[in-house]
Amino acid sequence: MAGACRKSLQSRQVGCLLIFLCLSVGGATTIRYSVAEEMESGSFVANVAKDLGLEVGKLAARGARLVSDGNKMHFRLHRKTGDLFVKEKLDRESLCGKADPCVLRFEIVLVEPLQSFSAEVRVFDINDNAPVFLNKEPLLKIPESTPLGSRFPLQSAQDLDVGLNGLQNYTLSANAYFHLHTRFRSHGPKYAELVLNKPLDREEQPEVNLTITAVDGGSPPKSGTAHIRVVVLDVNDNVPQFSRLVYRAQVPENSPNGSLVAMVTAMDLDEGTNKAITYSLAQNPEAILQTFRIDAQTGEVRLSGPLDFEAIETYDIDIQATDGGGLSAHSKVLVEVVDVNDNPPEVMVSSVSSPLPEDSPPQTVVALFTIRDRDIRVGGKVTCFLRGDLPFAVKHTFGNSYSLVTDRSLDREEVSGYNITLVAKDTGPPSLSTETVIEVLISDVNDNPPVFRKDSYILTVRENNSPAVFIGKVHAEDLDLGENAQITYSLLPPKSGDLSVFAYISINSDNGKLYALRTMDYEAIQDFQFVVKATDGGFLPLSSQVTVRVVVLDDNDNRPLILYPLQNGTLPCNDLVPRSAEAGYLVTKVVAVDGDSGQNSWLSYHLLKATDLGLFSVQRQNGEIRMLRHISERDPMMHKLIILVQDHGQPALSTTVSLNILLVDGFSEPYLQFQDPSKHSRKVNPSTKYLVISLAVLSFLFLLSVTVIFIIHVYQKIKYREKFTIQEHFYDDCNFSNNLVQGRGNGSLSQPCPYEICAATGTGNSEFRFLKRFMPNFPFPHATGDIKTEAASSLPPNSDRSKPERSADHDQVSDDYM
Repeated sequence: MAGACRKSLQSRQVGCLLIFLCLSVGGATTIRYSVAEEMESGSFVANVAKDLGLEVGKLAARGARLVSDGNKMHFRLHRKTGDLFVKEKLDRESLCGKADPCVLRFEIVLVEPLQSFSAEVRVFDINDNAPVFLNKEPLLKIPESTPLGSRFPLQSAQDLDVGLNGLQNYTLSANAYFHLHTRFRSHGPKYAELVLNKPLDREEQPEVNLTITAVDGGSPPKSGTAHIRVVVLDVNDNVPQFSRLVYRAQVPENSPNGSLVAMVTAMDLDEGTNKAITYSLAQNPEAILQTFRIDAQTGEVRLSGPLDFEAIETYDIDIQATDGGGLSAHSKVLVEVVDVNDNPPEVMVSSVSSPLPEDSPPQTVVALFTIRDRDIRVGGKVTCFLRGDLPFAVKHTFGNSYSLVTDRSLDREEVSGYNITLVAKDTGPPSLSTETVIEVLISDVNDNPPVFRKDSYILTVRENNSPAVFIGKVHAEDLDLGENAQITYSLLPPKSGDLSVFAYISINSDNGKLYALRTMDYEAIQDFQFVVKATDGGFLPLSSQVTVRVVVLDDNDNRPLILYPLQNGTLPCNDLVPRSAEAGYLVTKVVAVDGDSGQNSWLSYHLLKATDLGLFSVQRQNGEIRMLRHISERDPMMHKLIILVQDHGQPALSTTVSLNILLVDGFSEPYLQFQDPSKHSRKVNPSTKYLVISLAVLSFLFLLSVTVIFIIHVYQKIKYREKFTIQEHFYDDCNFSNNLVQGRGNGSLSQPCPYEICAATGTGNSEFRFLKRFMPNFPFPHATGDIKTEAASSLPPNSDRSKPERSADHDQVSDDYM
């Protein structure tokens, strides 16, 4: 009945340990649980969601996960239910050894938003280990003369369990010579001593066999045994005596192997071999035998292994001194391990938010981490800081937990990522530190507008171009990435609302290439400008603008236009020269203009044909026709000249002009209608007269048709040009050719200035009206300029700027132009 009650009590105790749950909220949010060791994998521990006050399913939504304080996680979390389970079977002895209590620490991290909770699970011990003697058959040699009451320490049994489940008592088998006395160590398990109750007699019984049993306090208890063999020695009257019963020493934990810990000494009053003393480490645990050694002759105790204050703080060493006769004495060396600052702080990063948007505000949490220093007693206070000037800061949250937050604004275009060096440093001495690198990438936001490479663009296109010809491109760059850096180009309508620019120019929206949609005419438009807009592809797009000016380059596509003498008149227009004219006399001047500009409008004049090539000459630069020699009696009355007017374009274009020159004796009679003297006295046949009249009428009609066609053509040519004001000049005599045009130094005009020339005959005088000038009137608003300035700049560099000569018999010609 008692056994059944005991078994029921034991089962109830184990069950209570398995389902025991303890939640404490102290200081910060630290959750504490308890479980018993040897729980199977998958065993339920607690419901974390309920303990944290969260609804079921919130853990999964917030990305909950467990972060271990060490290298291995012993539990797992069901995110949907919030239940905490054992990941694998827990063995308290392998996890914590002899340390009690055995606590496993971890953190519960919620990612969105970032938050962490500290948790502890205490693992309770169960009686799953029996006491064990390392030496199953220890041998004791005891002299027969040993006095009653002598004590002989025995080796301690080792029990991996702790508390009540650990070693509790020793029992000795029944015998007539010894009884058992149990003693406690200051640090370590209990040990037993044999106490002599009855004098030994080797002759009566040379050997005594005993059985010692070690029992723990578990339910049910477990035990281990060892068989002691006691050999009775012959008489040795004196046993060794130690100078001290207890030796004490302090050793720094960083002492190297071989360092002297203590020196023990013992003396024996016997003589001979019974006086020779040998030192040894008697019944000691395995940890002491691996850490210390003793010199058998000198009694020096030295280190044979490393010390670690964080693992074991004190050692209780049994020293045995044995003389030559087999007698022995025991003493103790208490070694206190002195803690030194030999462990740098440990940084454990539990969560990192990367990549981080560049527009994150200050105090945004970037990472969570904890700091632990094993040298709590000597390491002093641990400080944490960042190396270098970075836009981040360390913020203490609670306990040994910290967070890494942004300290100022970020800019991905300046720095696209950071390797943040986190330094944890204690105060020593000596001061130790640990560096941990946290990599944080910066993600892009659309915060940079496109930027054009130039403040403005000037492009050129030659007139008479082919439609859709490429004339240049604009280019803008965006410092952002991805879609935020994809640029689209477009043309902006002018502020005036005039959309005519879209008839001239087209732009490729992807690459900014510009194309001329139509053929350009320099004579109609010299330049124009427009605005190009570049827009990025961000969610909230940004844009910039640039002004583009297109300059039209002139081509030599206009032939020289003859202003004087007019070639489409119905009546012949003759120039009169007195026979008394000297060499160099100015006969007339050919006036021509070219609609092109620059070199394409520079004109030169050449005498192509003449009745007498040796009588007249043409000035190349200004078109003046002068006499080369005196007129002789043999020279005919009428001379016909053909003048070639040519520009300087590539290729050059030219026009020819014909004019008649009459040699007269004076200016008292009109000579506009030339009559052959040989035919003047001849009688005209009436039929010939009618034939001449018919031919004259047909010629007149033909010339009239040609004139109308020419006027229509000229009107269409100059309908976009500005009109000139009308300037009338009147001459008193018929020979107006000497002073026809008194220009600014040459006979050509650089601007396209068509003239209208009319002639009228009278009885004694002739009136001439001429020089009706039209200024160009271009439709495009940018085609402006000063006619006089451009005309002066377009003259050839070596042109003759002198005024034409005047004969004494001629009136002065006015050179005042409107």
